[in-house]
Order: sequence, then structure tokens, then C-alpha cells
Amino acid sequence: MTLDMWEIDIVDSTALIHRSVKVWRIFQLFDLNRDGGLNRDEMAALLVSINPRVKFSNKKLEDIITNDVFGTYHHFVDGERGLIFDGLFRIYDNGAGNVDRDFIILGLKPYLKKPCDEIRFDVTRDIVNDLKTLLQEKFKLTYKKSNKFSDWGWSRELGQFIEGGSESDDKCALVSKELDVFRLIRAHAAESMEEAFDRHMAIGKVLYDHSLNREALVSFRTAAADYAMMRVRPHFYAGNCLYELGRYGEAKDEFFRALEAAKEGRSDWDYLVPQIRVNLGIVLENEGMILNACEHYREAVILRPSHFRALKRLGSALVLVGEYSAGVKALKEAIFKQKDYVDAYYDLGLALIAMGDEDKAILEFQKVLDLKPGDVDALYKLGGIFLDIGRYRSALEMYTKLLNVWPNHWKAQLGKVISLFRTGEIKQAKKALKETLKTADRVELRDRIAYLKQLQNNGNGRVGAYIIVEPSKFKTADEKTTLRRELAIALDIRAFQKITKLNQCDVELIKKQMNENANNNVDSVNSSQAERSVRKASIEGILRELLGFLKPEKFVAAVKAINQKILSLLDDESKSGKVDVGLFLAVVAPLCRGHVDKRKRVAYQMLLLRSGNEGSSEIRKTDAQRYIKLLRTICVPSLGATEMLEVSEETDTTSSMVSLTEFLAMFDDPDWGFGIMSTLLKLETRERNGCYVCATCRYPIIGSRFKERKSHFSLCSHCYSGGKIPCTIKQEEYIFKEYAN
Repeated sequence: MTLDMWEIDIVDSTALIHRSVKVWRIFQLFDLNRDGGLNRDEMAALLVSINPRVKFSNKKLEDIITNDVFGTYHHFVDGERGLIFDGLFRIYDNGAGNVDRDFIILGLKPYLKKPCDEIRFDVTRDIVNDLKTLLQEKFKLTYKKSNKFSDWGWSRELGQFIEGGSESDDKCALVSKELDVFRLIRAHAAESMEEAFDRHMAIGKVLYDHSLNREALVSFRTAAADYAMMRVRPHFYAGNCLYELGRYGEAKDEFFRALEAAKEGRSDWDYLVPQIRVNLGIVLENEGMILNACEHYREAVILRPSHFRALKRLGSALVLVGEYSAGVKALKEAIFKQKDYVDAYYDLGLALIAMGDEDKAILEFQKVLDLKPGDVDALYKLGGIFLDIGRYRSALEMYTKLLNVWPNHWKAQLGKVISLFRTGEIKQAKKALKETLKTADRVELRDRIAYLKQLQNNGNGRVGAYIIVEPSKFKTADEKTTLRRELAIALDIRAFQKITKLNQCDVELIKKQMNENANNNVDSVNSSQAERSVRKASIEGILRELLGFLKPEKFVAAVKAINQKILSLLDDESKSGKVDVGLFLAVVAPLCRGHVDKRKRVAYQMLLLRSGNEGSSEIRKTDAQRYIKLLRTICVPSLGATEMLEVSEETDTTSSMVSLTEFLAMFDDPDWGFGIMSTLLKLETRERNGCYVCATCRYPIIGSRFKERKSHFSLCSHCYSGGKIPCTIKQEEYIFKEYAN
């Protein structure tokens, strides 16, 4: 399922989700080999089944499948697997079939059913009651209260990320002998496998509900190992226990085993699959794999449209990777299904802030406060928004309310000080500032105060004050001096490198990933160009290998930047929800660490591999032009060579080829290529330029120094590219010469 599903109005989305569930059930019914595609035999069975009154000849069936299905929807045909789910959905979406009629003809029930009771045998209830009594007598324990349970029995949604286990080893040791009696004697003494399984699962549930996760894990794993036909639930609950214990990698493995067991096992466990998907997504989020988590949240919503928590998590995850519009629609859908969903309102407010719609964000945070008065996060966000838009009295009110709840919240204290200054209450502001420094004398607080003072001083002739000079007044002394405009572009690219940490990734790893990983993640192959297209989640897996040194939160920030700048453009170009992995790696290569010649060569090798011309040492000229155009669109959007390249591609109707030498010449072309690379290399040198200090920002100059020929002052790269000149120096024009460090 692609993101198109979410880019619709709330009123229409419920109907579409219900329809997609029906298509998914039909697809699953005929995907007999469970490979994620409908091959010719499976497609023929589907056509015959939904047209019971039509007698098809073998030739007629073959013609329909070849021309009308696989031919018309070839973008959704994946080799031997056949038509993927997106293709069947598109067929129904185009009106080529009636999903409601077919659903009825095939005798499918509209929704999955849940079991009436998880415990099936009366003896099991006696064991459960005895175990509860034992635990309450030992520890005076009661059931933990949680709002994280789903609507269906044990299908519990995991809570927020935790750092470690939630139980004491000593506590487990106190009851281990008694638990052995329950497991080895009372559970194994059952007359049938089903009854023994029922007892082990019930014992595990009681232990889990009392936060004895290690002991509960023993029961669930026993159930999974000894009773292979009923492994879905024990693997799922074992995953929950492992998550609570902080063993996220093992938890992920258990959830994947639960999904595999659901495919192979009985259909009466289908009710649990949506929650398995949600919890697996939560674990993946904890590892920083947000795009992969989104895939599982989508699957959960397809299987169970009423799962508002899956919708909320999908929306929040999409916002994390910068897909704000789709995230907002998913969050609104979650609120539509659950009117008092506080977390959804809050995350919707965050998304609206990111989209620049502060007025609507205010409404959402106020709804949070209506449902949960005194919510600290909502009060702080509202205070920040009111400060930004100049409603200082309202900001002061929010910060005051927050401090009544949390007196030592230093950020709110600073916000209150700023609000008082802005409203003209100087005495109260100074008093509040002194109190803040007493209760929270932090480095961050003093840095903020110093920054505010610097902003206040700008334009007053003091240190740090500057004026911005229009570009026409900036001249260069010679051709070796970088133009202000080109330097600004290179600085943007450099900032992207720093956010994504691609500058710390060895370019040699790109080749390794293309050879080892990309082929395993292929979803479809274009027969004409052998282009390897994968979903964004697969690209995220490749990035995790390339940036394995990053912690999860830093990795999420890197993926967000890459998704917004590169993946979104590649996705828009393909219109299929998939990304050309070879083209992606070719774009990334010049931004990685390594000698500049090696980066260019790796980019060429990526283009050569994706071309599918085995044994050839040349690539098509049109592929090289397309790559450079894409690279410029992503990294150099303001230099205006795109139109020139489009004209060049239109006039080049031959299938001419280019060698590595020719490709390098195209790459280095200052007008049509990626000539900005030379400027970028200068910025990658992080050595201090002598003892010089920038005349504007007063920081030591790192890298190139730009000296003005008349007044003899020097600027750093950032101030030079921004046209920032000390306000005490005013001239008709400024002529700069660049000095390397």
C-alpha cells in the first residue's frame, strides 16, 4: 500500500480503508504460496472464482492475464511472484473490478473475528486463581494499571521506550521454586496438548501482568517450543516481555516469528496480527527504523481499520521522517476514530508547527489541555508559539501555568523571563531572571541569555552588529576567489552532510551495499533497463548499514533529511512508491567520505551496475545526463542548469554511450555538471586559518578566509556567503580575495 491511501479527506478515508481490507483478503486468499504475489496460476484461479458463470478457455485466460493484467499493470508485476498487492488494488481502484461483489462471491467475511475468551479450560482458571493468590501473598502485588491495552484481550500495545527491565531479579528468585510446581506439574499434567498450551499461556499472562517479565518469558517460550501449531500468541507475548526487559533485538525477532507463524498457522489467530504489526513497529522505532515501522503500521490499519492507535503511530512516524501532509491525515483519522485521543492531538499540533501553520497548531494544543488540564508539554509548546507570533501576554500565561505544575522547568522559566521583557515589565523580568539563575544555573541557560544579548546588540554598533550587503556590491579580486552565491550553495550541501553524517561514511561502503544488500531488497525489475526499485523502508535498511555508528535518535534525523531532500524527489519521479536504489546510491556517493576521484568513480560504478549491461564498461549518455540533472536538482537547485539539460536530453535521440573519462568530464563541467564539488572540498577541510577572527561574528576562521582589499578586514565562509559586513564599515562596493588555510 502506498502513501496515496492517506492523501484523502477524512470522510472518504474510512471507506477506502474498508475497501483496501477487502482487496487484501482477496489477495491473501489466492496467494497460495505466500510469496507476496499472484502468479499466472493464482491469477487464473482468481479470475475463474469471481466469474462463476463464465466458461473460460485456457487461451482466453492466458490472453486476459498476459494483456489485461500483466501487460496493463506491468509496473506492479514482480518477476516470478507475479502481480503484487498494489497492482490488484490499482485494478479495483481503476474500476476494472467490483471488490464488494467479488468479496461476496468468494464467501469472505467482512471483518476478522476475535476469540470470546483466551482461557479455554476450567482447570486453567483454577491454576490462574491459585497463582494470583500466591503472588499477592508473597509481594502484596496487584495488577498493574495501564492504558496501553488494545480492545482485544492480551493484544497489548507496548508503551514508550524504556531503558531497561521493569522487575527485580530477587523478586523472581523468591517465586522460582513455586513457579516450577505450576509449570512442571500442573501445566504438564494436562490431558491434551491444547490444555497444556492453555495453562502455560495463562501462567505467563499472570506473571506478565505482575511485571515478572523474565518468568513470564519462560512460560511463553515453553508454549512456543512445545506446541508448534499454536505459536502465534506465545511469540507475540514473548516479544512483549523482551521489550519490557529492554532486549529490543530479541523482541523484534519474536514478533517476526509471530508473523511467520500467523502465515503458516490457523486462521483463528488472525485477530492478533494487527497488534503484532503495531508492536513490531514500536520496536523498530526504538531502533531508529521509522520508515520500516511505517510499513507495519500501514499493514495493521489495512487488516483492522478501527485500530486508531496504529493510525496515530503511523501519523507520528511519518511526521518524524518529514512526511508532514501524510502524517497529518493519518493523525486526523486516528482522532476521527477516537475523539479523546490526547497523544494524537499533541502530535498533530507538532506536525502543524513543522508545516508552519501555527494558528491550527494552537487549536490542537488547546484541545490537549481541554482533555488533560495542566499538560506540561502542551503548555510549553503553546508558550513557544505565542512568543514566536508576538502574543507575549498569552505566552506569559502559559509559562506561568506550567511553572505552577513544574516549578524547576528551566526552559519555561527562561520563556517567562523573555515574555516579561517583551511586555515591558523589566523589573519583574530581571527579578525572574535572578530566580531562574538561582534554581537552574545551567550552561544552556547562560548560553541562551548571551545569545539574546547578542541579538539585542545587533544594529547598535556593538560587537556582533552587522549589516547585510546586496550581492551586486560583492566583487572578487580574481577567478580563484569563490563567488558568494556558489559558497552559499556549498555551505547548504555541507550542512546536509553534517546532518546526515554522510561525510563520516566511507564511500567504499556504497559499493559493498550495492553488491551485497540491494539485490536482496529488490521488489521489481524493469525489463528494459534492469533498474532495481525498492521501497523506502529498504533504503532505510541500507542507510542503517552505512551509518551504523549513529545512535537511533541521530539516525532518525539523518533519515528525515535524506527522505526530504533525496528520497521524496526519487519517489515523485517514479510515481510508484519505490526508489531506484542504484540511482540513490549514485547520488549519495559524492557526499560521502573519501578521495574526490574515488567518489566520482563509485557514482559511475553505481550507474553501470543499475544499467544491467553486464561486461560493459560504458553507460548510456541519457543515464549520465539524468543522473547529473538529478544531482544538481537535489544539491544545486538555484544555479538554473536544469532547463539546459532538458534541452540536451531532447536533442540526443541516439543511444550513445559514455566512458568513465567522458562521465568525469560531464561531472566536473562548471555549467552543466557538478562543478560545485571543488568548493565543497574546501569546506570539508576543517583546519583553523592562522590566528584570524571573523570581523562580523568574531569567531576564529576555519577553512577559507575572505579578505576585503580596501578595509583589510576578514570574513569567515558563513558571513561572506550571507553578505554580513560589520556595521561600522560602509563602502560602495567590497572586493574580496580568498586565502586558503
